[in-house]
Amino acid sequence: MRKATLYQFSLPMEAGVILRYQRLKTRDGFLVHLQEDEWDGWGEISPLPEFSHETLEQAKISVVEWLQQWLQQPWRNTPPEESDLPSVAFGISCALAELQGKLPETVNYRKAPLCTGDPDDVILRLGNMAGQKIAKVKVGLYEAVRDGMVVNVMLEAVPDLQLRLDANRSWTRTKAEGFVKYVNPDFRQRIAFIEEPCKTREESLAFARETGIAIAWDESVREADFKVEAQKGVSAIIIKPTLVGSIDHCRQLIIQAHQLGLEAVISSSIESSFGLTQLARLAQWFTPDTLPGLDTLHLIQSQLIRCWPDSDIQCVTFDRTFDRLATVWSCECQ
Repeated sequence: MRKATLYQFSLPMEAGVILRYQRLKTRDGFLVHLQEDEWDGWGEISPLPEFSHETLEQAKISVVEWLQQWLQQPWRNTPPEESDLPSVAFGISCALAELQGKLPETVNYRKAPLCTGDPDDVILRLGNMAGQKIAKVKVGLYEAVRDGMVVNVMLEAVPDLQLRLDANRSWTRTKAEGFVKYVNPDFRQRIAFIEEPCKTREESLAFARETGIAIAWDESVREADFKVEAQKGVSAIIIKPTLVGSIDHCRQLIIQAHQLGLEAVISSSIESSFGLTQLARLAQWFTPDTLPGLDTLHLIQSQLIRCWPDSDIQCVTFDRTFDRLATVWSCECQ
């Protein structure tokens, strides 16, 4: 017996979450559930507005088409071809990996704290953090002088801290150079990398060469012409599976990065707690020595089905779904 079910969820966001050009009021997506005899597997499909190329409706059409093909196939045959929509390919690959017992249950819930505003809370969390201290700071949202001040404050307050900065291609070369001037020269070596500081790859590479501050590829990883290669000034690639694609595709990128001596960091796209727990399992599986960037749970007001340990955010479960989880498609085949 095979059965496939698609659930749709809508979770309220915390006020003030802005993605590029719009305020995100709810986090919307799907949970896909595959069942085959006594085995089952789950995955989250949640394209991120302003970042995913596909819409929620396009994702729904694609996943239903895939599920229909999967139900019609003989048992244990090779699954249908992957969707060309990254969020769908990733969610389905997670469901298949759980169904087939390939996604390890082993998980480490440590993550790099994310600072999007006042650094005091993150500094406090870092003080209670065991082991390697790594945090991430969003830069480029304000003036370069403010970003430099935040970086200085954090690196001075936590002497063994390594900072990852994320500029989302927001800086001109002038602003990027201005930022560097505001950072204490003694602290610059503790900037692990800046994710895509400038508007083009060429400008970002030039920035790295001229300042000695390493960069990481993020948006570039999702572009069709991207190749993992050793480049002066590049120290890492950022992999956001919801935006990149299937587990296999992510794994190939990680292998290529490691072969070239680059760090690969698995990072979130504001998935629900359900998706975040699966990303934590993937990070433990593929990048156990690298702290993942999964500190986005606090941006959503509710957790979903699978909850992050030690979180006091309410959890939406099947027996407490209200209007936030609905079955939108289901079919089974004997």
